[in-house]
Amino acid sequence: MTAKTFAPLLDAHGVKIPALGLGTFRLQGDACRAAVSSAIDMGYRHIDTAAMYENEIDVGAGVRAASVAREEVFVTTKVWTENIAAGTLQLSAESSLHRLKLDYVDLLLIHWPNRTVPLEQSIEALCDAKRRGMTKHIGVANFPIALLDEAVRLAASHGETLTTNQCEYHPRLDQSALLAACRRHGIVFVSYCPLGQGNLVNDPVLVGIAKKHNKTAAQIILRWHVQQPGVAAIPKSATPAHIAANFAIFDFELPQEDMQEISALRASGGRLVNPAFAPDWDRTA
Repeated sequence: MTAKTFAPLLDAHGVKIPALGLGTFRLQGDACRAAVSSAIDMGYRHIDTAAMYENEIDVGAGVRAASVAREEVFVTTKVWTENIAAGTLQLSAESSLHRLKLDYVDLLLIHWPNRTVPLEQSIEALCDAKRRGMTKHIGVANFPIALLDEAVRLAASHGETLTTNQCEYHPRLDQSALLAACRRHGIVFVSYCPLGQGNLVNDPVLVGIAKKHNKTAAQIILRWHVQQPGVAAIPKSATPAHIAANFAIFDFELPQEDMQEISALRASGGRLVNPAFAPDWDRTA
């Protein structure tokens, strides 16, 4: 019997975060539960959800159904932008735990910043949720450089350390400046929409590289993510075959010329997720 493969662990101030996880946005019901439990049984140890996804009940059921001890799975959830004021953030985190039926999450994130709520108040509430034992670690999502710098400073003023910044990232979106800021702070960058919502799998450059390595274009993109220092990726899939294929990226390495060719696909207008309440993004290609 062959040994099971696990994703490498990234270090953020001593916190070990699996470099590949399962995203669950838009997964619901039995399909969500089955995807989570089967992913964990395949070797995934990083599961991502959020209050806004309205699937925490199903994600929690999937975690419990897997044949793995709870403490071996790194579970992330997020507090929605409307609920990041003092008091409401803690209530949201508590409600997430109730839905997940877990005693704690491994990582609690502010899902999006909110211009109407002082960042100092949100970070203080996030730190308080950690001190109360609702989460082992804390971080943010969708924070550009200026907000990330301030969030790190504010967390430190409360004796806490941010471990991640979860943001959109794929070969068509240049995030080099934000990546540099995360590395400067010792923060892991977690890529959502790592496959560009599936829009990249037919790109001729990626298809050509995939043929060289006898892999799929999706596997090439995910390998590109995790091969970058301090970068994790959380692709979503409900199909067992795709979940397994997304994980089969640790048996090869992309040479530097392939990495550079993939990074050169970045383009202006590459951002896919840009709601009206989004912050002022950093300048990209």
